[in-house]
Amino acid sequence: MLLFLVLATVALASAHPSGEHFEGDKVFRVNVAEKHDIDLIHQLASTTQIDFWKPDSAAQIQPHSVVDFRVKAEDGVTVEDFLDQNELPYEVLINNLRNAVEAQFDNGARATGHSYTKYNNWETIEAWVKQIAEENPDLVSLSSIGTTFEGRTMHLLKIGKAKSNKPAIFIDCGFHAREWISPAFCQWFVKEAVRTYGQEIHMTELLDNLDFYVLPVVNIDGYVYTWTKNRMWRKTRSTRSGTSCVGTDPNRNFNAGWCKVGASRSPCSDTYCGPSAESEKETKALADFIRKNLSSIKAYLTFHSYSQMLLYPYSYTEELPENNVELNSLAKAAIKELASLHGTKYTYGPGATTIYLAAGGSDDWAYDQGIKYSFTFELRDEGYYGFLLPESQIRATCEETMLAVKHIAAYVQEHLY
Repeated sequence: MLLFLVLATVALASAHPSGEHFEGDKVFRVNVAEKHDIDLIHQLASTTQIDFWKPDSAAQIQPHSVVDFRVKAEDGVTVEDFLDQNELPYEVLINNLRNAVEAQFDNGARATGHSYTKYNNWETIEAWVKQIAEENPDLVSLSSIGTTFEGRTMHLLKIGKAKSNKPAIFIDCGFHAREWISPAFCQWFVKEAVRTYGQEIHMTELLDNLDFYVLPVVNIDGYVYTWTKNRMWRKTRSTRSGTSCVGTDPNRNFNAGWCKVGASRSPCSDTYCGPSAESEKETKALADFIRKNLSSIKAYLTFHSYSQMLLYPYSYTEELPENNVELNSLAKAAIKELASLHGTKYTYGPGATTIYLAAGGSDDWAYDQGIKYSFTFELRDEGYYGFLLPESQIRATCEETMLAVKHIAAYVQEHLY
């Protein structure tokens, strides 16, 4: 046990040589009933530095919902007093964030090299991307769709049995830097596709008839930053003149109702939509690739955390998409598949009414490009760990998510348009 604790501490030290340690930081969950309660949270946010976990900002809080947020150690007592005085029902989800950050690495000793049941840093993922393509030339090819603000290569894997003019499904992970379970799923998906091809009829059929484009990490710079400086970072790492605040929320940066709702024009905000749609090199590279391959891409799946939800358009308006009935029944069937393995319960529906209104998202944008099967997964959990899902849950999370993804892929293959 002692050896494990030493190794976990070493892992954490290597993950955070400098920067935020989160000692004593707390994560609160507040039950919000009516508009007055929402006003109180706004009031609190205006006097105290709050890192909203769910929803992404004070502006998105709805009546009859829960709000999860982090506060710094020195503000903990003030916040508790405020909530008590105003009789807002709350619980402390995480009492000391540093312990939760350390407990994420709970899956045994840190191996050097890549592991599908551990969180891998960017260098490890990049080496893995190249290796998996080299080792599986009949099934996997590697290309680059561009570079990030800090100059890192955005690697894209294409998985499928080589045939010309095949329909494709585009999958991406790692939009928001702190949502580590997301890139873990993209790696798992690639592993399973390669491992079960020729062994399992379902996957073999999918790879014979479809191509899967997999972008393992969209926001690489932000992801690197969560490993080296601040585990709770969300945005990109772009800088611009006129502000000292860094980064844009890449999932508010697409040209889909851009910045109209649920996004901020303040560069310091976690939901900053950027100076213009596709201002970020990362979102522009992704959008350019999809535009270039629109004739073949039939579905778009993007992976986030946390909340256990399967969302489809729209998020920027409460209007329903044209094929709402179809998307609703497909989402319902997919989460039923997902729950069949470990009993994990997901909710589903259009983004705007299922979670909150938010403009500039990649799923809405892809749908508006004509990709009519467009979904966002919010992976485990429901907030007990939040963005710090332990490594011991990677396998189960990925296994159950695979069932939903394969269900959607099989449906798309049967309903090509």
